[in-house]
Amino acid sequence: MEKVIFGNHASVIVPINDRAAIRKFYCDVLGARITKEDTEKDVFCLSGNCYLAFLYGDVRDESEFLRTARSMWLEIKTDNVEEMTRKILGSGVRKLELPDPHLYFQAPGGQCWRLVGIDEDLSFYEGVGEGPNAEKVKEAVRAMK
Repeated sequence: MEKVIFGNHASVIVPINDRAAIRKFYCDVLGARITKEDTEKDVFCLSGNCYLAFLYGDVRDESEFLRTARSMWLEIKTDNVEEMTRKILGSGVRKLELPDPHLYFQAPGGQCWRLVGIDEDLSFYEGVGEGPNAEKVKEAVRAMK
């Protein structure tokens, strides 16, 4: 069978009016650096070789939480969960209340993230043990809309 791995490049299309908030959050809060910017996109580098491109386009601007069943939650790892939680919440992002011990939030641009520790045992997200109650998570997401 062929070898398959996740790549270190991702992109998303967002409204242009989110640009300032996206730059502030990803650079000032998460410590990313912009490696390319032009009128239609910004490319951020996080943690050495993880790249996230924001393409600014004609997409509907949703000011409230909007997540479809096809959206993917993303994960950020840090060596100081308490400090990063403080910085993230202090930046004004929307905290998502989910029945899980981790911080979930919606960043500028609409992406939903989970914050975890770099050395944390996350085996229950890999199918080991009970893990989060899936029905309670789905109920919490429905309540956010």
